[in-house]
Amino acid sequence: MAASSQLQNPLKTPFSIKKQKPCSVKPRRLSLIAALPRLNGRKLRVAVIGGGPAGSSAAEALASGGIETFLFERTPSTAKPCGGAIPLCMLDEFSIPLHLIDRHVTKMKIISPSNLTVDFGSKSLRTHESIPMLRREVLDSFLRTRAGSSGARIIPSLVTHLEIPPSSSSPYIIHHTVNNSRQTLAVDAIIGADGANSKVAKSIKAGDYTCAIAFQERIKLPDDKMEYYQNLAEMYVGDDVSPDFYAWVFPKCDHVAVGTGTVCAKQDIKLYQRGIKQRVQNKINGGKVIKVEAHPIPEHPRPIRVRGRVALVGDAAGYVTKCSGEGIYFAAKSGRMCGEAIVRASEGGESMISEDDLKREYLMEWDKKYVSTFRFLDLLQRVFYGSDEAREALVEVCGSEYVQRMTFDSYLYKKLAKGDRWEDVKMVLGTLGSLMRCKIIGRDMEALKL
Repeated sequence: MAASSQLQNPLKTPFSIKKQKPCSVKPRRLSLIAALPRLNGRKLRVAVIGGGPAGSSAAEALASGGIETFLFERTPSTAKPCGGAIPLCMLDEFSIPLHLIDRHVTKMKIISPSNLTVDFGSKSLRTHESIPMLRREVLDSFLRTRAGSSGARIIPSLVTHLEIPPSSSSPYIIHHTVNNSRQTLAVDAIIGADGANSKVAKSIKAGDYTCAIAFQERIKLPDDKMEYYQNLAEMYVGDDVSPDFYAWVFPKCDHVAVGTGTVCAKQDIKLYQRGIKQRVQNKINGGKVIKVEAHPIPEHPRPIRVRGRVALVGDAAGYVTKCSGEGIYFAAKSGRMCGEAIVRASEGGESMISEDDLKREYLMEWDKKYVSTFRFLDLLQRVFYGSDEAREALVEVCGSEYVQRMTFDSYLYKKLAKGDRWEDVKMVLGTLGSLMRCKIIGRDMEALKL
């Protein structure tokens, strides 16, 4: 470990324990909360590693709450490949200005392996509703800038490794490079928001998880073809575009993103990309590829998301939903919840925090709010994405306006939609019927091929 005199912003203030005020415990919590040291003469110092939606939202919450905050981002000019869809509620919840939105999608088409097409949203979306589409580089830059305006210090630097402290009273040492200059920073706690290949997760031995790979090309289309995608997004399913996910065509400001993803056949991702481009060939003829992107996407939460005074958020924690592959909202939400949890636990940066604080104030609250959503979408993916017969059934089921309304209410507002019991029964029976019918049809088709 480097000498303390060489550390950038060393934690020189000794920890001292003051007599703690009586703890006010909410009635629903039965656990006792141990007193932690007060920080005399300084504020709690927290480093956020990764400047995407998760890291920037965490940094903003920390800095706004009185924490001395450092936000590390290796390459501020780039962004993770992403479809770019966000739920409507995110605009108000995270104060996203409308000028950042490229398209307000009001129509979706879901296309089955046999090219059965269902219009999803043209009748079921309300007049004021849409699915906002944006570019990650635009959103990420905005959120980082806002975190900086809230008081976070933004450090454009590559974090090389972390030194884990030997005791609960010692600092974490972050080693990083700025313009080929090696530097160190001592902090009290760390939020890892550095994506699927998280160095922070590896440093705390958070365990591995299964990753998918997402691959997409941004294609600038002729004006007449771009007009077709003015407010339309398309989703394609089938073994030709992905063995376990879906492919997409999502509209951006002056181009479309055409891509796909897979977990079980990552080595064949370019084959599936050719498959989706063949499916939409007539719609993108004359287009020019302006950017090619690929990135790992976590398939489930990590075994460990909090260890010591380190917490993981966003992709680093594994917060990407199955079935839809949604990650932007859950990244920003987890970052904000973690930042606010640290503010609460430290009493606005006045006290040291512990692993128990992070588990109680962040992890338990997150799991209570979202674990059922992740499990339900995992179930849907296993039911509907396993074969072309099941995918045909999925598209058939999506033709129901009731299914569409329930889907949009849950997705757009991130709340469990309240349905009608009789309609729910009919939906379940209809789903079972579609699965049975499509499996029979699938077997008949295979027999004809033989």
